Amino acid sequence: MANKLIRVLVVDDSALLREILCDIVESSEGLVVAGTAKDGEDALVKIAELQPDIVTLDVQMPKMDGLETLDAILRTNPIPVIMVSAVTQRAADTTLQALERGALDYIAKPDSLKSTNTAFRHELLQKIRNMVGTDVKRVLRIRQARTRRSAMKANTSHTTTTSGNQALQAYDDCCIALGISTGGPPALTGLFQLLEPPLPPIVVVQHMPKNFTAPFAARLDSISPIAVREAKTGDVLRPNEALVAPGGSHLRLRRQGSRVVVQIRDGESVSGHKPSVDVMMHHASEAYQDRCLGVIMTGMGHDGAEGCGEIRKAGGYVLGQNGASSDVYGMNKVAFTQGNVDEQFALDDLPAILSRQCKKMFQPVAANAV
Repeated sequence: MANKLIRVLVVDDSALLREILCDIVESSEGLVVAGTAKDGEDALVKIAELQPDIVTLDVQMPKMDGLETLDAILRTNPIPVIMVSAVTQRAADTTLQALERGALDYIAKPDSLKSTNTAFRHELLQKIRNMVGTDVKRVLRIRQARTRRSAMKANTSHTTTTSGNQALQAYDDCCIALGISTGGPPALTGLFQLLEPPLPPIVVVQHMPKNFTAPFAARLDSISPIAVREAKTGDVLRPNEALVAPGGSHLRLRRQGSRVVVQIRDGESVSGHKPSVDVMMHHASEAYQDRCLGVIMTGMGHDGAEGCGEIRKAGGYVLGQNGASSDVYGMNKVAFTQGNVDEQFALDDLPAILSRQCKKMFQPVAANAV
């Protein structure tokens, strides 16, 4: 069983990219190309014939596009699917839809198809290995149930929220530092739709490539009662606003007098990622000390585990998503097992828990009085 080869079906309308992906898979120990397909229709036939362990799926294809093909795969033979996307806003929007529909992960196509860089190769192989054996039916049940509950709560919740000046002032000098990875886009979509203002500033690191984070932030902004945008250098953290770290750069926070401002910097990957949750949380703990609430959520790897520890050492508090509600119990599991999580939560309960914990940590007693 330990020596079983991981069989990958490569689906892309570009013969060159199919060749590149196949070369990467075949050159890696333990992986083998089960077959290739040039479009969605071809992919469905090959999946039925070859029964691969995992599929890499192009987003934009003739006949059946990536979304149509994904839906058909998950209806007939739910296996792990990694979307392979061009780095354009249109492709990013489609990829985000694919993640909400049930794709487990995604990767951005390399800048140059003639010379695939080492980072792309490493990321692709890591994602393939991490996805094999995932219970896709379970993930689909979680996401579908979450979507239904979010819709029901959104229909019954208040359409307007009063954010008194006293509460907002209490949240001027504190923050929520949130880190998330695999399974993050659909989880954050459900969360941001149901947030309950007033809230402190929220800083989000979602592992995403460059050019994906801006449309993702705009997507969250369109459904959330708080303002959401991609962060840029010089942004000031303010209550009832969320900043999403841009893909391909680290987000740091610096205190300037009574304000905390964003710095976007390049650099080496940290904990395997750029942006890194550890980097963001390190700076958040320095800037806010005991007035920082950390949140670590679904995702593979260990990024954020050390950052959660730094938040707790500075006197802050850390919430960790539990395994039952996580697409992938990875980053949050590492943080929990290392003792860097104060309280675990189910995803559906997080909006109410954030409101409760922020009042407990940040608002003076007088501000809570009715």
